[in-house]
Amino acid sequence: MSNAWIDLCQPHELTCVKPYHVLAHADNPQEETHLSYNTTAINRRREATYHVFFSYLCTMNTDRHHGFRLPAEWEPQSGVMLIWPHEDTDWRPYLKEITEVYLQMADAITRHEALLITARDTEQVRNLLAERLTEEQMRQVTLFACDSNDTWARDVAPISLVSDAQPKGSFQPIHLLDFCFNGWGGKFAAEKDNRINRQIYEAGLFHGALENHKDFVLEGGSIESDGDHTLFTTTGCLTAPHRNQPLTKEDIDRRLRLLFPNVERVVWLDHGQLAGDDTDGHIDTIVRIAPDDTLLYIGCDDETDEHYEAFRLLEEQLKRLRTPDGRPYRLLRLPMPDAIYDDGERLPATHANFLVINGAVLVPTYHQPEKDKAALGTIQEAFPGREIIGIDSRTIIRQHGSIHCLTMQLP
Repeated sequence: MSNAWIDLCQPHELTCVKPYHVLAHADNPQEETHLSYNTTAINRRREATYHVFFSYLCTMNTDRHHGFRLPAEWEPQSGVMLIWPHEDTDWRPYLKEITEVYLQMADAITRHEALLITARDTEQVRNLLAERLTEEQMRQVTLFACDSNDTWARDVAPISLVSDAQPKGSFQPIHLLDFCFNGWGGKFAAEKDNRINRQIYEAGLFHGALENHKDFVLEGGSIESDGDHTLFTTTGCLTAPHRNQPLTKEDIDRRLRLLFPNVERVVWLDHGQLAGDDTDGHIDTIVRIAPDDTLLYIGCDDETDEHYEAFRLLEEQLKRLRTPDGRPYRLLRLPMPDAIYDDGERLPATHANFLVINGAVLVPTYHQPEKDKAALGTIQEAFPGREIIGIDSRTIIRQHGSIHCLTMQLP
């Protein structure tokens, strides 16, 4: 496979499809064509037909993925990607506090593997890191100057496929799939974020073949892979408005199995969105896959909590699930953190939003000693050979995310 930019939708010159309201052109990312919501029924049908046909064209070449698979997060990694916060992001009111969290994450990651950081001001970040990290750790860091709308690398960075021809546990040739990120259904600006992957790739910092899938909205936090034949996602997120309409759940299911050739079934979870979650219910906030057919999931014991019924139904659905060979999953229950509020709004605090890296797991904690300890212990049970590192995530959660949301592992 050549190291060339593979544009599956090149004839259409489209950077990102935002059904019914925005089409952004690749030759000029700043130029947008706005489509009125008040179109006639005929125009709506035309738009729907176009979008389905466009999606079909862009999946015709997914046979190039033959022999590749979507790995599990606990498989060997070459590094982790971070997008550094700056004053023009929503972190501005507490930039000092979130910078400290980023330094803690950088310290933990570079003790185990490489770290790719995109930043508006790379010299400033380099100086901050040099004050905190050892020389050996600094050699693990690659800095790339790049602007961004925000810092949620999980949903911006490419989703990687690895070769199925080599045994698991080895570093392998990869495909990097560059999907459209539209600010979780148009809630936030994302035009700068959508250019990050191509800029990194053209600078030679990504290894493998980068493919343009900007016709399809897919966020890294919305899917979980077991590395074999099963993909987990949530109905609430992938069928949410202003993502991939008019595609149906069945269309999206088929598209996922075309994109990820190892996936033979997609498990759609129907319950469990956290209050305050901007993502419409990312899987990485409620259920995570671990080795040996293990599922870690958030449980809620407080019958007065607004989450109680939804998470009871989630637990019931997980108990009914079976592995491809017909066995029940090993279920490990994580505690629901005590409610955290910001200006009267409940924030989506969760211990499930952890990051697995080589030799360690970075786990969000919330200064709730009993529940933090229980969560760390349960995650240690799921990953017995790894160091479990708790990171105070009370600042991160103020922007409605946590550690996994801010990071993306690279094979």
